Amino acid sequence: MADSIPTAEEVQPTNTPTPGPSGQSRLPAVFRSLKHRNFRLFFGGQLISLVGTWMQTIAEAWLIYRLTGSSVLLGLLGFVGQIPIFLLSPIGGLAADRWPRQRVVITTQVASMLLGFTLAALTLTGRIRVWEIIMLATLLGVVNAFDVPARQSFLIEMVGREDLLNAIALNSSMFNGARVAGPAVAGLLVARIGEGWCFFVNGVSYIAVLAGLLMMHIENSLVAHDGSSPIEKLRAGFRFVRHARPIRTLLILLGVVSFMALPFSVLMPIFADRILHGGASAYGNLMGAVGLGAMFGALSLAMRQELRGLGKIVAYSAIGLGASLTLFGASRWFWASFVALTLAGFTMMMQFTSINTLIQAMVPDQLRGRVMSLYSMMFLGMAPLGSLVAGTLADRIGAPVTVALGGLASLAGGIVFARKWPSMRGPARELVAAQGMMRPQPPPAVTSPREP
Repeated sequence: MADSIPTAEEVQPTNTPTPGPSGQSRLPAVFRSLKHRNFRLFFGGQLISLVGTWMQTIAEAWLIYRLTGSSVLLGLLGFVGQIPIFLLSPIGGLAADRWPRQRVVITTQVASMLLGFTLAALTLTGRIRVWEIIMLATLLGVVNAFDVPARQSFLIEMVGREDLLNAIALNSSMFNGARVAGPAVAGLLVARIGEGWCFFVNGVSYIAVLAGLLMMHIENSLVAHDGSSPIEKLRAGFRFVRHARPIRTLLILLGVVSFMALPFSVLMPIFADRILHGGASAYGNLMGAVGLGAMFGALSLAMRQELRGLGKIVAYSAIGLGASLTLFGASRWFWASFVALTLAGFTMMMQFTSINTLIQAMVPDQLRGRVMSLYSMMFLGMAPLGSLVAGTLADRIGAPVTVALGGLASLAGGIVFARKWPSMRGPARELVAAQGMMRPQPPPAVTSPREP
């Protein structure tokens, strides 16, 4: 029987939260999801692994730039590394809904580790070529097309519905904490001993996350298989998003910002070298500034215990991201650029984590993998298309103007979203309530509607 489009009345919570074995321990509210043993194992392993991932990302871009000096090839590297996510994420989401998500994530992490060691071996032996870097980046993008939807939808199995929102925010803060450390370490290693060792360290770092995943005990894996064909299951995911206007609107804004604004990162070597004259060390510090701001943004959201107000945060953060990128494009002083990128990281993560949180709160469990695959398409899949365009534009009109144009697009998108969101608060609340994510509220003192 084919999946149908669940309505607010039809969809009921498929599980109820239960505290982990250490749930009685006293943890600050910002870290409350760490009371679950499975999430602690995931968090610790991913933190180590993601530092290595960011080291590889920085070293790979610098290696391409060192070998070619081409902004077009920097854009191409960003394109091939993420376009598979745009093309294959729906299949990855289907896999996350069809097979145990723990098993899917273990498989993708092993594949990523092998690709990291291959890149390290080629670079350390001096045999690396540009086409090999491009090919390995493409293969890693294919792996990520399956990894990202599985990891995002796996969170609820580790922490339950009660702490899902906190786990999403902590997961984002972990990602960006690694984004601070990884580029900084990579900048030092690249300058002193070369890119190859960054790739090797990344390969080794996967051992930590694999150990954590293998030590987990997942009691109720949320697998949805009812005999429907894969095509019909994919259609069910698309139908749900098409009819859920709040989710559709959030995804559209995410896609616009990812396409227009996020490609600033692939042009960072140009800013570090030609504009700010700082070399690999400045490159690592600038990328670290983005991660620093993003980490504080994610931690700010982790302290929240309700959904109310996240719609406004999405709008204001898109506007703030646009303004900070416009300032960064105009800056010719390192510390002004550092501050602008810190603000960009903060607003970027506030926006993307809020969108992730709202979508996960509105989607039923049986469609979670497929809907989160669309989130991956818009977040990570649109960026490579933007990277290709940004690399070409930067070659013709310069990197500063290219980044500023992306910032203005994000600012405009935030303004439009701020005007449209009030009409979607009611439908969003209905979707959230249908998933059992709405906290009981006392009778309101005022009659004006409040945002989920």
